Amino acid sequence: MTTPLILVFISLALSAFFSGLEIAFVSANRFEIELETKKGNIYYRLLSFAARKPSWFIAAMLVGNNIALVVFGLFMSDILDPSLNFLVGSPFALLLAQTLISTLIILLIAEFIPKSLFSSRPMEMLRVFALPAVAFYILFLPVVALIVGFSNFFLRVFFGEKGMESTPSFTLLDINKYVKEYTDTGQIKASEEHEIRIFRNALDLSTNKVRDFMVPRTEIIAMDIDEDLSRLKEIFTEHSVSKVLIFDDSIDHIVGYVHSFDLFAQPKSVKEVIRNIEFIPESMTAETLLRRMTQENQSILVVLDEYGVTAGMITLEDVVEEIFGEIDDEHDVEDLPEKIIEENHYLLSGRLEIDYLNDKYGLGIPSSESYSTLGGFITNYLERIPKDGEHAVIQDFDIKIIKSTDKFLQEVKLKKIIEKE
Repeated sequence: MTTPLILVFISLALSAFFSGLEIAFVSANRFEIELETKKGNIYYRLLSFAARKPSWFIAAMLVGNNIALVVFGLFMSDILDPSLNFLVGSPFALLLAQTLISTLIILLIAEFIPKSLFSSRPMEMLRVFALPAVAFYILFLPVVALIVGFSNFFLRVFFGEKGMESTPSFTLLDINKYVKEYTDTGQIKASEEHEIRIFRNALDLSTNKVRDFMVPRTEIIAMDIDEDLSRLKEIFTEHSVSKVLIFDDSIDHIVGYVHSFDLFAQPKSVKEVIRNIEFIPESMTAETLLRRMTQENQSILVVLDEYGVTAGMITLEDVVEEIFGEIDDEHDVEDLPEKIIEENHYLLSGRLEIDYLNDKYGLGIPSSESYSTLGGFITNYLERIPKDGEHAVIQDFDIKIIKSTDKFLQEVKLKKIIEKE
């Protein structure tokens, strides 16, 4: 085997190696790399070093790939020339033939095949080739630093951009992907299911909005500021709550709240024990809300919609329940109706949340930002609050209203329509 042929094979193999590593690194789950690194895996510890500057590692692979392709092009022409003697009279035809053949070989062997292979099993491939990958990364580091520095200077001077910045080792997307892949394996222990649910709920705090889990306006327990203290005591006793909102004239003008402990001070009027309360938009994320409530030592807030109208209220317990699930305490005394009448036929409270019903019964009720409960789903579709005894077919559901008020639905019978094949 001649030297040019050996160099062509080596350069082609290196090009395939660099192309594969590039796509594997982009496709890999950075969180899994960090997780395996913490476990002491030597190969992932090497990869973690490269993952600290993702753009630098990718640049190093591109540098290696380009060097390999240049070497391939230099020696491939020497190999092809003897086979293309019949085109020697036409330099353009000879160059065209060499370019087409070289391009086809590169695309097939150095691009398509390695990228398909490495992208299908990125973590495995990165682990297998971790040592040479990091070795080449360190080897090309001076060149990469020069390229990155020049690129950043060019982008900053001519486009006002910051250029390549160091990114986090892993993102929220990587964590979600890892959890999904782990749960999809079907090897989850019963003891782990609750922990995984809590973990997922914690991840969702950054995207869930206050409107998704607040106490809605129709369920707020409140009292007019001009009412007597005796009425306030009745409300505390009747509803078994520790806090009651106080409004002036209407629920849209909330002036504060009263804690049940304040009544031990024997106040003469409601105004003497009113505590200040703050307002937040319903579009605020659960993560921002939790941070605010803990930092500012707040336990209850009023939620406003985009028009400044009272949309609901939120407590610290509501936020905690978003992570850990329903918490039963001395104030949660009301059981919402929830009964299976027969297969695909249920008696349900209109206040039950859509996500809860879908998870427990697999109903497939469509979700929307316009509503979060079963009652909200029905009233949103009908564009009104139906009366007792009304019947409606909404998408795949046969619904009968059992009990309702002028403000919300209390009980409904829901039957999922199953089409016979």
